[in-house]
Amino acid sequence: MAAIILLLRALPVDAASALGGAIVKAIGPLTGAQRTAQRNLTLAFPEMGEAERRRILNAQWENFGRYIIELMMMDKLTPATGRVEVVGAERLTQIAAGGPPCVFISGHFSNMEIMPSAILAFGVDCVITGRAPNNPYVAAQIIESRRRYGVTIFAPKGSDGSRELLAALKQGRSVALMNDQKFNQGVAAPFFGHLCHTASGPTKMALRSGATLQPMSVQRTKGARFRVVVHDPIVLAQTGDRNADVEAGVRQINAFVEARVRERPEEWWWMHKRWADAVYAQLAKHEG
Repeated sequence: MAAIILLLRALPVDAASALGGAIVKAIGPLTGAQRTAQRNLTLAFPEMGEAERRRILNAQWENFGRYIIELMMMDKLTPATGRVEVVGAERLTQIAAGGPPCVFISGHFSNMEIMPSAILAFGVDCVITGRAPNNPYVAAQIIESRRRYGVTIFAPKGSDGSRELLAALKQGRSVALMNDQKFNQGVAAPFFGHLCHTASGPTKMALRSGATLQPMSVQRTKGARFRVVVHDPIVLAQTGDRNADVEAGVRQINAFVEARVRERPEEWWWMHKRWADAVYAQLAKHEG
C-alpha cells in the first residue's frame, strides 16, 4: 500500500486523479452500492429520464474515484498551490482574525477534504472532525495524508465527543463537520421531499455555544481543481423552545445540502443510504 501511494504521488496531480476516476467509474457500477445510488436518485429526482440518471451515476463514480486518489496528495490541493479558488475568502479571514468561532458544516461534495484545506489555509483555529475507517492500516494512511496539509483528525464518539467539541467552541476554536448522512437518532426533517434523519449535533453545539453555523460547499471545476464557497451563515432561531429551535436548524441544513446537490448532482455521493428504511420500502413497493 505504501509503495502504491508513493507511485501515485509521483504522478502529475491531474493524471493521478484521472486514473482514479477511470478505475472507479468502471468498477463502481458493478458493486452493490450502485443499487443504493440508483434508488437515491429515483427518490430525489423521480421525473428524471433514464439517460440523465445514468450520466449522473457514472459521473459520481468518476468523482469518487478521483477523491480516493486525491486523498493521498492533499498537500498538493491547497489554495497555495493555485488549485483551489475560495469564494467568500474574506469570511474566513475575519474568523481567523478573531471573529466569533464557527460550526462549519458541509456535505460529501466532490472532494470533501478541500473544505478543511481551505479553512486551515486561512489560519482558522479549527478542530476538523471525521471518523476513521474500520481498517486500522487504511485509517493510518488517511490520517497521515491529512496531516500533510495540517489536519488533526478528531473522531467523536457519542456524548464524550460532543463534550470535547463543545469545549473547543467555548475556548474560541471552531469545529468542522459533515452533516449530510443518515443518523438514526437524529432529527426527522425533509430532504428532497422525503423525511430523513439528520444529526442534530452541529445545530445543538451552535445554539449552546453561541457559535455561528457556517455552511460551506466544494465544487470540482476541472480535473483536480476546485472552488470552495463560503456561504452566508445559517441564522438559528432562539425562541426558548430548544427542541423546536434544533429542528428548525436541522431543516435549514437539509435545505442547504439539497440546494447544493440540485446544483451539481453528479458531485454528491449517492452511494450512501440517506433516507429511512421505510422510504426505501415504499419505493420498492411502487417499483414492484
